[in-house]
Order: sequence, then C-alpha cells, then structure tokens
Amino acid sequence: MSHDFSNGHLLIGGQWRAGKGAPITSIFAAEGTENQTFNGASREDVEEAIAAAKAAQPAWGALKPHERASYLYRISEGISANIDRIAWVQSRDTSKTLAETRALAASAAATFRYFAAVLETSDELLTVPRGDYTTLSVHEPLGVVAAITPWNSPIASDAQKVAPALAAGNAVLLKPASWSPLVCLELARIIDEAGLPKGLFSVLPGSGREVGNLLVEHPDIAKVSFTGGTSTGKHLARIAADKLMPVSLELGGKSPTIVFEDCDEDLAIAGILFGIFSSSGQSCIAGSRLFVQRSIYDRFVDRLVTATKALKVGHPFDADTQVSSLVHADHRASVEGYVAMALEDGGRVLCGGKRPEGLDAGAFYEPTIIADVANTDRICREEVFGPVLVVMPFDDEADVIAMGNDNEYGLACGIWSRDHVKCQRIARAIKAGTVWINTYKQFSISTPFGGDGASGIGREKGRAGLRAYQSQKSIYEDMSGRPHPWARWP
Repeated sequence: MSHDFSNGHLLIGGQWRAGKGAPITSIFAAEGTENQTFNGASREDVEEAIAAAKAAQPAWGALKPHERASYLYRISEGISANIDRIAWVQSRDTSKTLAETRALAASAAATFRYFAAVLETSDELLTVPRGDYTTLSVHEPLGVVAAITPWNSPIASDAQKVAPALAAGNAVLLKPASWSPLVCLELARIIDEAGLPKGLFSVLPGSGREVGNLLVEHPDIAKVSFTGGTSTGKHLARIAADKLMPVSLELGGKSPTIVFEDCDEDLAIAGILFGIFSSSGQSCIAGSRLFVQRSIYDRFVDRLVTATKALKVGHPFDADTQVSSLVHADHRASVEGYVAMALEDGGRVLCGGKRPEGLDAGAFYEPTIIADVANTDRICREEVFGPVLVVMPFDDEADVIAMGNDNEYGLACGIWSRDHVKCQRIARAIKAGTVWINTYKQFSISTPFGGDGASGIGREKGRAGLRAYQSQKSIYEDMSGRPHPWARWP
C-alpha cells in the first residue's frame, strides 16, 4: 500500500494555503524516517481563522437541524470512501497498525453519521407551566469553538469533537498535535469536499504555546474542548477560568484492572493484554494497574507473562503485528525512564523492559510487566503512556477498592469475575467514568465518555455530547392576555 501526502497546505478560514508558522515535521517512528515537513499555523493564521469562523457561524447556526445533518452525512460518506488512505496516513503519522487505523477511520465516519442522526431526532422541551404562560427550553450554538486533540488517536478524537460541535451549529477550529498533524489535514480535505460553508472549519497545527494558548485566550472563542495530558489541561482550565469560558477536558488515566479468583482466566488474560498493550499502551484508558486476588496471583501472573511474551511486536504494515512502534523516539525515552525508575524503587521486570532485537530503526519497546511494586510508587501513580503494566496482589473487595481509588485519576476500570452482583458492586464503588466488566476498551458513540478527578471535566459522545456545545435558553410566553397584577396604576 502506498499513497502520497498532501502538499502541506493548511485549511485556514476556508482557504488552502501554506501556514506562516514554524516548520512541523511528521516522523514515521516505526522506521525512523521523515514523512513530511511543512509550516504550521502562526498567530496571524489563527486570527484569520477566527475572523472567518465568526463571520460564517451565524448563517450555519440558523440552519434547521436536518439541514446541518445533511452536511454531516456527506462528511461521513467521504470518510468511509477514503478509509484506506486515511489509515495509511495515520499509520505513517503515529506508527499504529493498519488494522487499528482502519478501525479508527471507520469510527470517525460513524461519529459523523451518529451526530447527524441525533440532529434529525433531537427535540426541544416544552416544559410544564406553573402559571398562565407557555415555557420552552431551547438550545443554541455557542459560536466559535476550539478543539485541541492528542497524537495517539487523532482521527477518532477529532471526529468526537468536530462532529457534535458542527452539529450544534458552531464554527470549529481544530488544533492537532504536532506529532500527528497529517491525518487531521486529510479530515479537513474531506470536510471541505463535502461542501461545508467556507470558514466554518479550520485546521491549525502548531505549538501549544503559540496556537493553543491563543485559541484559549481569544475573546471570540466560546468554548475549548481538549484531550491530552493532565498538566496541560489544568493550564488551559486556568486560562479559561479568567474568561468564565466552558471547557471540556478529557485527560490522563492510571486505570485499575481487577481480577478476582472466580474469574474466567482466559477471558481475563485476553482482555488485560488488549487493555494495556494494544495501541502500544499509548491510550489514556490503558489498564495499566493490575490487581490480582492473592489466592490465584502466582498462577495467573505466570500465565499472563507467557501470553505477553507471545505477542507479535513488529512493523505497523505487517498484518500479524499486535504491538507496533511508539509514536516518537523521545516518547520511548520517557517510557524507558519510567521503567528505570520502577527498578530503582525495587520493582522486578517479569518480561520486556527493553527494546526488541531486529527493530533498531524504529521507536519500539517490548510489552513489559513489572511486579514487586507498591501502589504508592511513581510507576503506579503517574501515566506512563506506553506498553508497561504493573501487577499487585489484593486480599478482598475492601482492599482492592481502596487501592483502586488511591490515585488522582478516575478515567476507567476493568473488573473480571463470574459474580455479576459483585461486579456491579465494585463498579459503583470505583472512582471512574467508565467501567468494563469482563471486557475492556469497548466503545459506543452513543454512550457518554469522560473521567473524574485528574482525568478531566465533562463528557463526550452520546446525545449529551451535542448539548455540550450549546447553551440552553428558557422562553416564557404569556397566555393570559392580562397585565401583570403587580403593576397597578390609576
């Protein structure tokens, strides 16, 4: 499979042209080669995009919902027709396997289709009156919104913000991560070819310091939706607070996976492997803290290590590859630093913990399991964002609930047991926005997603995902025809 990259132009205010900002280089980390270098967006580009968005948004917001939905359907169809190209570009951009990037492209198409359908079927609310008046609760666009997306799953993350924001009647400025800008430009091409009115959508790759901060600070930006690291999310939230601007923050995770002695072990092992080692562990929801009931701990961990060693590490274009390269050599260095730290704290590597042989050109790292750690160690507290799993024993429900919740993050959790009542009990007790029972990393665009604590604020997906990009207004209309009794005059 081979495709060409675009000419490196950005979609700014409805026009395709070269950016005026600093150069951005996309790297194919699996081979250590350069994909493309082009100029990112400058402050001038951002200002131009905001002005165009502000001018285009009122007419778009005034369209009837089914009229906006027709554009989203066309975008969905455009993504579906270009899945192979999108997958190739994203694999080159992120070093994810083609199987995964195809799935992410299909997910993006489904997201636009879903929010088009939500538009077709969303009703405003006629509330129950408590007087001689009619009361309506209606939803209106916010105006111009900014979406800031991460490098690990760009096409899916982009769609989960852009689709509902456009559906809600807003103009959208998308700032992709500098490590994975190319697939976002592919999405822009498809959106533009779908006939979306000019100026409603711009793609502005560039540094967070220059482009990201300006988007958050600008007085004409009505909302920012950000997915990325917790420290950056807190920084953006502080800027937004000065504007009293709403933000949605989908941040990091250190998700617990809990294995009880009565589990189906084959089911649990398969789910744990997928939960931590798919996407090479570069996932906010990765099940990176494994708690195994002490009565089965030794046997279960031995089986898990054997299964981990059997995973195929290889080139992302190899159909047999399960674990591909990390996104960048600098990121691999960060992962290696966390493993070294765990060993200094007394941890013991059961498998992995090094670069694989024969893949020296890429940023590969073996799937790694570390034991003999304490839940208070940094390797158990901080997000590694790589193929690194820590494993710890527990005694009973109270013990594992306390350890699972003893973390600032609250994004996801996995539970493995045949006792469904116990699973539901644990699911309610664990601090997490999403809990999987006897499965992991399964998603539906119709089901809200987000986290608590240091994992963020707000929810994406589902019907509420549309309302997150709208303001709510109450309208009262008198039905009595009588002057208000308070206003008495001769």
